[in-house]
Amino acid sequence: MSQPNIANLFRKEVLAMSAYHVADAAGLIKLDAMENPYGWPEEIKNQWLETIKDSPLNRYPDPTAQQLCQTLRQLNQVPASLEILLGNGSDEIIQLLLMALQPGASVLAPHPGFVMYKQLSDCLGLNYIGVPLKADDFGLDMPAMLAAIQTYQPSVIFLAYPNNPTGNLFNTDDIAEIIKASNGLVVVDEAYAPFASASFLDKVQEYPNLLVMRTVSKLGLAGLRLGYLIGAPEVIEQLHKIRLPYNINILTQLSADFALNNKALFDQQTQQICAQRSWVLQQLNALSGITAYPSAANFILFKTPDNQATDIFNAIKQQGVLIKNLSPQGGLLADCLRVTIGKPEENEAFINALTKSLAQ
Repeated sequence: MSQPNIANLFRKEVLAMSAYHVADAAGLIKLDAMENPYGWPEEIKNQWLETIKDSPLNRYPDPTAQQLCQTLRQLNQVPASLEILLGNGSDEIIQLLLMALQPGASVLAPHPGFVMYKQLSDCLGLNYIGVPLKADDFGLDMPAMLAAIQTYQPSVIFLAYPNNPTGNLFNTDDIAEIIKASNGLVVVDEAYAPFASASFLDKVQEYPNLLVMRTVSKLGLAGLRLGYLIGAPEVIEQLHKIRLPYNINILTQLSADFALNNKALFDQQTQQICAQRSWVLQQLNALSGITAYPSAANFILFKTPDNQATDIFNAIKQQGVLIKNLSPQGGLLADCLRVTIGKPEENEAFINALTKSLAQ
């Protein structure tokens, strides 16, 4: 048996890519992945275990997850005229959308933005266009966005709202103008909606080409891997054709439905995170040499002194706190680090570690 020729087996787009790297957080305070730091009270845990204990693991799950979809519909007040598509995290939904496009189609998003828009576009051989955000406030550069739409006629435009990794909300009038200017689909990615008090969900009926994507990960259910897309039935119908059957397993269906019916718990946790976000922002901006940017998400992007981001990141990690080093991406993210908002004691440990790192 001969050694397989990797270069001949795999597409050039795949060979040229780098794998998505997830840092090892063992033994560290984990503030790098925009997770909810809070667990469940014992009473809620016991109720959840009762819910799943008799789940028929020997059977395939409901392929359409009807009960979970109904809960999501009620929770988000989704009108009957719109449909919901579930995915194994938002990543699968992004992948489904891009897989359904014509070969070589253009995909457009502001830059910097969520890395999976480009990662999956490149993997599928699509034409990805990243339009730089404004340097002063990370807002949309509307002349550049509209020019790119006119030039490339993108089949899909992704707008993260709030944006990751910058944390800001784009201007609503700008988003509306982009939706109107586009002949393709516009996906408003609301992964951080619980922390933002802002949404385009009530505009989906108004704009036939608008889709709103959400996830339960940032709410506090990252381990379940559940995302969902809301949009016009004629669009969702096409995506169902390429969605793998049984993509949402039975434990995720039951657990997510149970959790979402205990929304008051997550609302309380969200309020705690938002309060701590204000505290961390204040502490960061009190440090000499640090510029922290306002955030409507559960993380804060901040800029360090020139050419010190990686050294500061490593020094913080050596003190037992893991955040995200974005500086290697360059551009607007040069010298930037990002911290997820944790529990009060975790946030204090981060601020202390950063303060000591700056003093070195």
